[in-house]
Amino acid sequence: MGAGSNDEHEWISFDDPDGTRTWNFDVTFLLSAWTCIFGSGCQGVLDRDATAMQQGCCSYGAHFVDDADVATVVAAAGRLKGRHWQFKKQGMRDGFLGTDPDDPATTVTRLHDGACIFLNRPGFAAGAGCALHVAALDVGERPMDWKPDVCWQLPLRLHEDTDSNGHVTATLREWKRRDWGEGGADFHWWCTETHEAFVASQAVYRTLRDEIIEFVGEQIYELLVDALDRRINRPVPLPHPAIRRRG
Repeated sequence: MGAGSNDEHEWISFDDPDGTRTWNFDVTFLLSAWTCIFGSGCQGVLDRDATAMQQGCCSYGAHFVDDADVATVVAAAGRLKGRHWQFKKQGMRDGFLGTDPDDPATTVTRLHDGACIFLNRPGFAAGAGCALHVAALDVGERPMDWKPDVCWQLPLRLHEDTDSNGHVTATLREWKRRDWGEGGADFHWWCTETHEAFVASQAVYRTLRDEIIEFVGEQIYELLVDALDRRINRPVPLPHPAIRRRG
């Protein structure tokens, strides 16, 4: 982006130790204080402020990326108890999977009462939020090992390009509104665009450690940490656009 752009980001780039892949990382986002604020001011992804509904990103259900992604959730759903899942009866009776009406080849989590069937609503004993997330924490496991890929990946996005020589350039960045497709333009609010979600006590590359490792592997993550730790000790990193806009 050009100097002075409202969406200017700083980047770090380095090659795999074996030289087969080049990595690009969004430094501005990874050094930011972004954190998920579900239930603490998140306005959701509807076309109006839906803070009180506490639906977060779950209003439209989750789109699965492959059969392994589906299998993960099927196995996890089988472990859910009634105390974890508000709509367990409906999900086990009528099913919790469906297809995208715009793309019948894509499997999605079924909607129930206007949102993902795994989403517990305000007033449920276990609290509002994803039943898979609640259950994983209850048994001492990582929610990302129970949930659809898209649900644990947000707001990170990995994009890969392969050139004519077979060399891969992989870019790990924040998930933009545009990444949702045409529907993203209708969102009343998106959490990486405004300052409200930038309130963590640690940087994203620390708080989302497990998620980043899942994307890039432990070796590349350690190289990234080394680069970002050194970057912090140099001139002040470029603040995230959401923070710059606030000022």
